[in-house]
Amino acid sequence: MMTYSRLLPASIGVLSLLMGLMLSGCAVNPPQTHATDAANRAWLFERDTLLPHTPAPARDLLDLALQAAASEPETADIASTRGHEARSRQSDSDLWQRIRAGFALPDETHRPLVQQYIDQYADQEQLEHLTARAEPYLYLVVEELSARDLPLELVLLPAVESAYEPGALSPGRAAGIWQFIPSTGKHFGLKQNGWYDGRLDIHASTQAAVSYLDRLHGVFDDWLLALAAYNAGQGTVERAIRRNRQVGRPTDFWHLDLPRETQHHVPKLLALSAIVKQPEQYDVSLWPIEDRPYLTLVDAKEQIDLKLAAHLANLELDDLQQLNPGFSRHATAPDGPHHLLVPIEQADMFKNTLAQLPTEKRVNWKPYRVKPGETLEQIAQRHQTQAQILRQANRLRGQHVRAGQQLLVPNIAADTRLAQTAPVRTAQAQSPSHSAANTHVHVVQPGDTLWNIARQYKVSVQELGRWNNLQGNRSIFPGQELTLQQRRDG
Repeated sequence: MMTYSRLLPASIGVLSLLMGLMLSGCAVNPPQTHATDAANRAWLFERDTLLPHTPAPARDLLDLALQAAASEPETADIASTRGHEARSRQSDSDLWQRIRAGFALPDETHRPLVQQYIDQYADQEQLEHLTARAEPYLYLVVEELSARDLPLELVLLPAVESAYEPGALSPGRAAGIWQFIPSTGKHFGLKQNGWYDGRLDIHASTQAAVSYLDRLHGVFDDWLLALAAYNAGQGTVERAIRRNRQVGRPTDFWHLDLPRETQHHVPKLLALSAIVKQPEQYDVSLWPIEDRPYLTLVDAKEQIDLKLAAHLANLELDDLQQLNPGFSRHATAPDGPHHLLVPIEQADMFKNTLAQLPTEKRVNWKPYRVKPGETLEQIAQRHQTQAQILRQANRLRGQHVRAGQQLLVPNIAADTRLAQTAPVRTAQAQSPSHSAANTHVHVVQPGDTLWNIARQYKVSVQELGRWNNLQGNRSIFPGQELTLQQRRDG
């Protein structure tokens, strides 16, 4: 089975340390005030140490980022090769070029606070971590922003909000890459129930965020004020403007008395935008990302078990759930939505196998009503599973269940048919060279770079290029198979 299980590799943890400037700043009137919401934003989601939907404690982001970067030394040759590759692989189809062409925010690099964050973020390794984390989603976000003719600097907003972590959840209940709070999410049509949270849905939340940003710009007719309102709430910014007008002060972003978090929030985005716009000016480079979709939305039309959907799409279950963190149980919501985000290379296989699957075989979990006197252990034994699994699937805090309570239990008959529902080709079966004793096939994951792969297998970037005939433009793409000559000494 093709594995995307390293969709966010361990090395990306540094990105979430640097770029995890987690802000819950989405509110509709009456807006949350900074005083009541300050704790919501001072948190960091670190993918390598915390499970999805688990709030992380507050910490000093910059210090931890620098410590983490220092803990992974690299040779000067590798760093030099990496930077040279990024600079030499620019092409007309580079998504970064499209993003730069759509920049529309004012140049504020003369501001001390913007320059402060430029100095912090202009680090080659940390920018590569940023690109790796965001790469699978950038095209999707760019398309939504472009469709509404919004400034493409906004593609960097999720880096400030959530470090582009799909399952990010703050202590203040802000969720997803755009960090919607529950009330704002509902206002913009994001369903939230026991089965599904649209704030965590990459596609749905991006559409909602674009609508919200567009609306805020319509209110203020100024993008810096709109971004401040996205962070602090529309009412907070409006009150600050009224105060300045009463005393005859200017009402632009830089003169308003806003919460400290908001005063830094906008400069962070402006700093990232400045670096992306002219990376060479800051002695860094961004590796090219092809201007093409990496993910696509497939509508299953009916409720489907996620384990089965992963099987049909030739994906690992963890990877499908990571791409679709909006679904909080083991299946899509009974009342919808039933769309799933999948790697574009897997979409046709998923659609074709799904079309052949009868409705009655789509869900491998079924509802079960607890009978009087039954215990969780007895229910688990009856359905050939473990009480711990039932607790996890139904989010139970303990062993106690009550008569009449509805649980999800394994659909045993459907599980036994799982292996027969679709022909699945594994990466190993597709690769004739895999059986060779001294070779190995690596399937490129979203976020992989030649440098990371070379480091993983203790070979050089030049060797990878030679073995796989990667001449000139060394771009790689998710799903690509790279052959490596394994060294016998490990």
